[in-house]
Amino acid sequence: MPLDLEEQEQVAELKAWWKQHGTRVTSVLLAVAVGFAGWVALRSYGQSQAMEASVLYEAVSKAAQAKDARALRDASGTLVENYPGTAYAPMGALLAARYYFEHSDPKSAKVQLQWVIDKASSDDFKDLARLRLAAVLLDEKAYDEALKLLQTKPAAAYEAQYAALRGDILVAKNQAAEAKAAYQLALEKADKKNAPFQESVRMRLEALGG
Repeated sequence: MPLDLEEQEQVAELKAWWKQHGTRVTSVLLAVAVGFAGWVALRSYGQSQAMEASVLYEAVSKAAQAKDARALRDASGTLVENYPGTAYAPMGALLAARYYFEHSDPKSAKVQLQWVIDKASSDDFKDLARLRLAAVLLDEKAYDEALKLLQTKPAAAYEAQYAALRGDILVAKNQAAEAKAAYQLALEKADKKNAPFQESVRMRLEALGG
């Protein structure tokens, strides 16, 4: 069926527009397609990374339970080196740090905890690592270094524990008044449902005559 004059004009205008802008439109569509394909590939890659990291984290956990120091060191080392952007890497480092500390290797424990502080993407992991590293430093009698570490303001969930540990360090430094204040703050910030923690802090406070 032949086109009428108006339809012929519309077709001519479309051809002229496409001739002028067609290359640009094609380029934009191609870029969108490439971008979408890249997003799909990145998502698939991320899922693959997480899966591989989870296997290594499980290996770290099993090695800790079996008290296999070599297997734990190998698995945790591969985890933080090859999958640092996953949540499993700081989890594995924290688990390894606990193992090392409990097996009288504070040097290795500190390395793992410092890695979490420096490299973890989650502030929660960093707050927990600072808390545990300060506890290791307290055990080593590095009191000022431990207190400095606890100066960083943590998330609300960790405020009570930070304050309680500051109290412990100040007691070790024979600064009873400051320790009392830290313990009182710990009680103020404590989760009311966490009765064992509250009772522990109260006992420490009472021991100071508070």
